[in-house]
Formats: sequence, structure tokens, C-alpha cells
Amino acid sequence: MKHLKTFLVLALIIVANSVSAQSTFDKWPAIKEFHEVMSQTFHPAEEGNVAPIKARSEEMMNKAAMLLKSDIPTEFRTNAILASAERLQLKSKALHKLVKSNGTDAAIVKSITDLHDTFHEIVGLCSDAKK
Repeated sequence: MKHLKTFLVLALIIVANSVSAQSTFDKWPAIKEFHEVMSQTFHPAEEGNVAPIKARSEEMMNKAAMLLKSDIPTEFRTNAILASAERLQLKSKALHKLVKSNGTDAAIVKSITDLHDTFHEIVGLCSDAKK
């Protein structure tokens, strides 16, 4: 019974976070576009397949740049979110440069993992901003 309660609490937290992220993506289409590329490249890289990010690093860099140039909803236009979005752009440029200079697969995985963490930082800050 204790395990069931723990599971239900965790399931509620996950659902709440996904609803929060979904509304963030609905309000800020540029972050949704970035997420599409991120999810299609990061998850394969987690499993050792860096081919998708090698093929799409320039697209990822461009989506990160568009994120900053996009119409950021007022509620998300905080100093913390803007600073994180700038870091996202810089890290995506560094990842693209690493790919273009034939960096090692391990370095590419490390770089996209760092970029992924920064993306989730932004989504978390957007959730905080809506409270």
C-alpha cells in the first residue's frame, strides 16, 4: 500500500509538470520548436547514437538563436529566463562548432547533455514564472 501511495504521488507530480511544460510550449512556440530538435537528437545521443546531432547541430543552433529573437511571452521575459536562453544559444553554437571540428563522440554527448540541462532549466524557470 505504501508503494502505491508513493507511485500515485510521483505520477501526480509528473502529470503536473507535463501540463506545465505543455502550456509553456503553447505560449512560446519557439521553445516548442527547439524542443522538437532537442528530443530527436538528445535521446539517441544518450544511447550512444550521435548521428542525429551531427546531422542537425546547425539546425539546433539556429533554433536556439530564434528562441531569443522570438516573441517571448511577457510572463517568461524575466532576467533569469533571458540569461538561460542566452546560455542555450552560446552552448548550441559551441556544440555545432564541436561537431564541425569532428569532436569526439564523448565530447559531443557531454555537450548536448549540458545543452539539454540548460533547456530544462528554462522550462523550469517558465513554470516558476507562471506561479
